[in-house]
Amino acid sequence: MRILVTGGAGFIGSAVVRLCLRSGHRVLNVDKLTYASNLDNLKEVLPNPHYEFARADVADRTAIDEALGAFRPDGVIHLAAESHVDRSIDGPDAFVESNIVGTYRLLQAARTYWTGLDASAKASFRFLHISTDEVFGSLGHDGFFVETTPYAPNSPYSATKASSDFLVRAWHHTYGLPTLTNNCSNNYGPYQFPEKLIPVVILAALEGRPIPVYGKGENVRDWLFVEDHASALLRILQGGRVGEAYNVGGRSEARNIDLVKLICRALDELLPTSLHRPHEKLITFVSDRPGHDLRYAINASKIERELGWRPATELATGLRKTVAWYLENRWWWEEIRRRGFEGARLGLIGGAGRP
Repeated sequence: MRILVTGGAGFIGSAVVRLCLRSGHRVLNVDKLTYASNLDNLKEVLPNPHYEFARADVADRTAIDEALGAFRPDGVIHLAAESHVDRSIDGPDAFVESNIVGTYRLLQAARTYWTGLDASAKASFRFLHISTDEVFGSLGHDGFFVETTPYAPNSPYSATKASSDFLVRAWHHTYGLPTLTNNCSNNYGPYQFPEKLIPVVILAALEGRPIPVYGKGENVRDWLFVEDHASALLRILQGGRVGEAYNVGGRSEARNIDLVKLICRALDELLPTSLHRPHEKLITFVSDRPGHDLRYAINASKIERELGWRPATELATGLRKTVAWYLENRWWWEEIRRRGFEGARLGLIGGAGRP
C-alpha cells in the first residue's frame, strides 16, 4: 500500500511512519517541519528505499497537489496539526491556520486527486483524519466518551480539532470522499516533544528541578502508548468502515499526580545513584491551566469489536519504557535544547506568555 502521512516527522506521525515501513508499505512523509517536528525521529528509516520525504505545509494547496500527483497514494493519514493546549491559549492563530485551514485545503486536494482515479483505485482509496478526545469536552468522575458523544470543546486547540472533524465529515457526506476519523486519548512514549507532561516530568527530575503539577494534580487522562496508537491507525486505514469515527484509548486512566509519581518511581529504579532520589520530593504544585478539563476517558469498544484492536501496553510498562528511552537518548532532547527550546511554561493568561 502507498500511504501519504502528513506530519510524519512529529511524535505520533513518526511512529506511524516507522510502523508502516516495518509492515511493508511505501510511505511519503509530508511535513512542514515546525518547532515540534524532528527528522531525528526518523533516522532509522532513512536508508529504507520505500520511504520518501517532502517538506510542505498542508495549507499549501499547490505543494499538496504536487505530492499527491507524484506519489499516487492509496491512502492518506492526516496527522499534521498544532497540538499543545497551553500553546493554543497563548497563540490560537497558528492552530486555526494549521488545524482548520490546513485540513480544508488537504481535503480539497485529496478530493481532486480521488476524483481523478480509475474506478478500482477510487473504490479502495481512504482518507484517515486523526483527532482527539478533547473535542468531547470534560467528563465528570464517571462515564466514557463514545463515538456519538456530543462535541463540547473547551480550549482553542480542541475547538480547532472539532472544526476539522466536522470538515472531514462534511467532505464525506457532501462529496463522497471516503473518509475515516480517529479520536484518541493522550499519547505518550519515545520521541515526544519535551513540552508535554511526561517528558517535562522526566527532564525536570533528571536535572533536579521542580516538577510542575497543575492545580492539585486531580485531572484524569486515559494514556495510550504511541506505538499502540500507530497500530490502531493502520488497522483503521485498512479495515475501517468509510464515513465512521473510531475512538482509540489505552484503558489506562490515571490522575496527573499519580502519573507523575509513577514516573518518579521509575526514575528512582533506573537511576539508583541519582542525587535527586526520591524524585517525588521535586513535585511542586503550580497554578492550574485556564479552563482545565477535569477528566477524559475513552470507550474503545467499537474498534475492539469491529477491527480486533486492543492496546498492548499497560501504563506502568509503557512509562518505564518511556523513561528508559529518554535516559538512553539524551542526544535527542539535548539537540532540541540546542535549537533554543527552553521549556518555559505557556498558557498563563495575563502572564509572561501572553501574546
